[in-house]
Amino acid sequence: MSTHPLESQHSPPGSSSPLGATLSALLPGLGQFSRGFPANGGWALAVGTLLGVLTWTIGINAGMGAAILFAMLFILPWWCIQTYEAFLPSPPGFMGTLKLVWQRAHDIRYLGALFLLTAFTDLYIILANPEYGLTIFCTKPTGIGGILAKAQSPTLHLTIGYGFLRLRRWSLLVYLAYAGFGLLNVTANYACFGYGRIRTVFLITLLGFTVYVLFRRHCFHPPTPQRAISEGAGFSA
Repeated sequence: MSTHPLESQHSPPGSSSPLGATLSALLPGLGQFSRGFPANGGWALAVGTLLGVLTWTIGINAGMGAAILFAMLFILPWWCIQTYEAFLPSPPGFMGTLKLVWQRAHDIRYLGALFLLTAFTDLYIILANPEYGLTIFCTKPTGIGGILAKAQSPTLHLTIGYGFLRLRRWSLLVYLAYAGFGLLNVTANYACFGYGRIRTVFLITLLGFTVYVLFRRHCFHPPTPQRAISEGAGFSA
């Protein structure tokens, strides 16, 4: 049986550095500096400083919400990439690390981690605000219907997140069903309630994520014996 293309990628020679990754997760470039790669560390620190200044500028001019959105869409993935670079046996620089991330579908796993984070955030909001009602097709169900409506959000996010982390093909189908429902729901709510900032941001980000996931759909595949053996390397490399 043939292996998935993503499984054919091998780690560079040498030993990976969990400590380097931990340090760079705390401060961009610190892990690279500690491992004796000053050029990589200096570049990461400079880019991190620039992104921090840019985020502060956006917050001053467009509000904290815009700054947080910018940080989530750009700074957080960049931070993860430079942390991954500090983990690699021989840090290849940002573009080299980005190439490895792309080859090994770590970008899809990153989206899976975001879905898991969202699942726990949803659950916290539901538990902390039991009176909160989710708007579905212009209505807010109550009673058992309301509980089920609220429960579906963390449940779907948890399911998709797990599937994305494991690159399971079924999770792509679950995500597409989730995205289709979300698009229909937000369109109906637009018709009923008109423009809303949160509603608009949700629509734009959902469309963007869906286009990206479809573009990367070849990363998803069913489990195979070969993948079961090599999957550990896929997460660690």
